[in-house]
Amino acid sequence: MSAERPTFSPFWHRVRAMRPRLRPHVQITRQFYRGRRWHVVKDPSSNQFYRLNPIAHEFVGLFDGRRTIEEIWKISLERHGDAAPTQQEAIQLISQLYNSNLLSADVAPETEQLLQRGRDRFKQKATQQAIGIMYFRIRVFNPDAYLRWIEPIFRPILNIWGFIAWAAFVIFAISQLLPEWGRLVDGAETIYADPTLWPWLVVVFIVTKAIHETGHGVICKRFGGVVPEFGFMLLVLFPAPYVDASAAWAFESKWKRIAVGAGGMIFELFVAGIAALVWLNTQDGSLINHIAYSAIFTASVSTVLFNANPLMRFDGYFILSDLLEIPNLMQRAQNLLKHIFKKYVYGVKGDEPPTHDKGELAILLLYGLGAMAYRVFLFVSITLYVMGKLFAIGLVLAVWTAGMWFILPVGKWVHWLATHPTLADFRPRAIATSLAMVFGGLALVGLIPAPDHRRADGVVESLASSGVFFETDGFVEAAHVRIGEVVAEGDPILTLTSPQLESRFARVKGRLEELRAAEQEARGSLKHAEAQIVAERISTLERQVEFLRTKRESLVVRAPHAGRIVTQDPGALVGAYAREGQGVCEVLDDTDLRVTALLDQQEAAWPEIAELDELKVEMRLLSRADEVVPAKATRLVDAGQTDLPHAALGFAGGGSIQTDAKDTSGLLASHPQFVMYLEPRPEEGDGVTWTGLPGERVKLRFTLPSKPYLVQWLDRLHKMVQGKVDV
Repeated sequence: MSAERPTFSPFWHRVRAMRPRLRPHVQITRQFYRGRRWHVVKDPSSNQFYRLNPIAHEFVGLFDGRRTIEEIWKISLERHGDAAPTQQEAIQLISQLYNSNLLSADVAPETEQLLQRGRDRFKQKATQQAIGIMYFRIRVFNPDAYLRWIEPIFRPILNIWGFIAWAAFVIFAISQLLPEWGRLVDGAETIYADPTLWPWLVVVFIVTKAIHETGHGVICKRFGGVVPEFGFMLLVLFPAPYVDASAAWAFESKWKRIAVGAGGMIFELFVAGIAALVWLNTQDGSLINHIAYSAIFTASVSTVLFNANPLMRFDGYFILSDLLEIPNLMQRAQNLLKHIFKKYVYGVKGDEPPTHDKGELAILLLYGLGAMAYRVFLFVSITLYVMGKLFAIGLVLAVWTAGMWFILPVGKWVHWLATHPTLADFRPRAIATSLAMVFGGLALVGLIPAPDHRRADGVVESLASSGVFFETDGFVEAAHVRIGEVVAEGDPILTLTSPQLESRFARVKGRLEELRAAEQEARGSLKHAEAQIVAERISTLERQVEFLRTKRESLVVRAPHAGRIVTQDPGALVGAYAREGQGVCEVLDDTDLRVTALLDQQEAAWPEIAELDELKVEMRLLSRADEVVPAKATRLVDAGQTDLPHAALGFAGGGSIQTDAKDTSGLLASHPQFVMYLEPRPEEGDGVTWTGLPGERVKLRFTLPSKPYLVQWLDRLHKMVQGKVDV
């Protein structure tokens, strides 16, 4: 034996005389992972599984109730030498099989052993439920009878041809949706913001997820598996159906296991395709249209983002595990991280990694780090979301989950430091190292100042901006400029024709000439009274002629000042009939620009604290995200307002500001925003020029005085809960 795998164990005397045997109902199937043979041991009564390599399988195969553990271990040593399990590994193997209800031993009466194991399993399950309160499970019934009835119906299409037909249908549904993509995206805010539709959304979610779980169960049943449990999982306190299809773990073919894992998503995406066709062929605003729309998102977006995500223990995780041929991927990745920590931080010798294969080690390391980071991200994001909607429940959820996910492991870590025998020779050093890491981490986040960055969205605006409108009715005959072109003050934009205006102008002007002739005749005849009456009528008609001449001149629409044509292409109006007051376009002076940023109520206080004039600001145009342009904050409007300066800042325009669901203009925010004005100040010689155009979105980063990270986090937490509780 190598020095890193000690052959003997001080606890061997407790098990050496045991005469264990496998329970008669235990099933063993053979599987291949990365070219190596493994055996899966299954207890059908409890749906428990355990994976054995060939040597461990042979070791367990000698459990006949007659041989002692000592005899079995010596046989294994004679056959396999250094590859045989050590005494500690043999003890661990026996313990795991025994606690999984796969092994019987004559150390005590059978009934007492079974009850003890039952109590242990119940305690372990209850502990797991408490730890995973975000994913709490409640068993409802055994779905075997339902699946036995429905599986023959689907059996003819549960093959490669059925999969090809399914893929063709999904592609067809996507092709039908693509032309309506804009309408599909824009409708989300309206539907999910309407409280009257929320009960229907809940029903759609539960039904589609029940179909999803039926897909797992039907395919598992198709390949001979048993599905003993259907229930509801409180996914972040929201009911979501689930089935126990873990029988697939014992399937010899990895493709069958992958099919069971993907079955739910296959069924659900088919539902999404049907819902897409219903949505496209029903009237907008109708109830069936809303239900179909909700089913599209629930059965496609949610299943791709959550079920297909391999960093969570949902379908994508098990599919990835089988594709990589690395069973127990998450557990082994966590064990590898623990092994690295023990070996390189505490210097523990003899601790074996979960694998010696270099390829597996790399995969486990990358997966373990990614899953750990995602777990923290998931905890923070879900907790903040729930606290934003239901603060009290979110706070309880945060405290409980933080305790179970973080504080409980810390307690286990402390217990391991204090009691584990591998640290017996250098426990003081291990404790000192641990304390140094803890205090070093606290000093890093609580004492060392770090840059405090805050972010906001903005939009480029012109200080000189004018709308151009039609000043008379008429037909648009010609366009002299197109959108994006530069015009000078007075340049023609459009030319209109108005036969009615021309005819009226000619009539009034002709009548004016007649009255002038009549006035001259009256004055020549010394009819002074009659001449005075005619002169008054002439004055009235002259004003009408002047008014109509102005109207004729306004048939040529001109630029009010120099700038660039934006918002609408004048050329698109050619041939249309225009009404007086109708908008043509806007003329923006793109040489005199500023940036308008929006801050929500939680972040509106820090600019005043940070001295607005001394605030360091950096901004990036979305069109040139690689270039950072300095800016100077000039003014902060100290009153919140719901009117957005530009539609580009709202959800519909691609921005991050939530708009009012009842507003169709996209310019009304659902919550008050505080406006800050900034001026771009590109520095000479750095090669960066300001090329922003009016209406373009900007990402801004503000740098406040440096503070420790802990102070920054507490400040953000305080602002988040402000207004929800008395703080």
